[in-house]
Amino acid sequence: SEAELGPPVPRPRNSFAIGLNYQAHAAEGSMDVPDNPLVFTKFPSCLVGPRADVELRSAHVDYEGELVVVIGPGGKDIPEAEAWQHVVGLMVGQDISDRRVQFAAKPPHFDLGKSFDTFGPTGPVMVAPSAVDPSQLRIVTKINNEVRQDGTTDQLIFSIPTLIAYLSRVTTLAPGDLIMTGTPAGVGAVVPGDVITGGVDGVGTLEVTIGDPT
Repeated sequence: SEAELGPPVPRPRNSFAIGLNYQAHAAEGSMDVPDNPLVFTKFPSCLVGPRADVELRSAHVDYEGELVVVIGPGGKDIPEAEAWQHVVGLMVGQDISDRRVQFAAKPPHFDLGKSFDTFGPTGPVMVAPSAVDPSQLRIVTKINNEVRQDGTTDQLIFSIPTLIAYLSRVTTLAPGDLIMTGTPAGVGAVVPGDVITGGVDGVGTLEVTIGDPT
């Protein structure tokens, strides 16, 4: 009970993330649904464990609950039909986002705005995809125990096999690479003292606390 859990995959070579991968989330941001996956990176240095304190740097920070895919056997040009053979695990994640930095330039700084230290909580464990039905997983985010996000992975615009095939056409995926697969509708701001509880059915629950801006 006194153990401090870190991220299950602490030092991935790459940490990819997918934007606007749920129709309702694109709609709430008044953004067009992309024709191809909208890919950015969260720097691996932002990863923290499932009970971490998130360090704000401004008053314009949002939560985004996500299912995270962990690559097992790497590969290049992976066919969609074989994609699940390259997944070793699934995790819960939060794509914490500083909107002030993200939209400080045109086009936006997705990578920078989402890669502040502590902005990548993951965990608490990594679950084998064979232990769940990845196509029907429920993703719920609560702020101070109030449900803000409630979606399922069958609402993904680009499926997990599609994302793996798409990314592997560009870069060889390596063991331990992460793919944050997108967030459902209900994204909103956090303030110091808020507690974010993010869960994915059958995968786990993380709980992080928002600290004061530094």
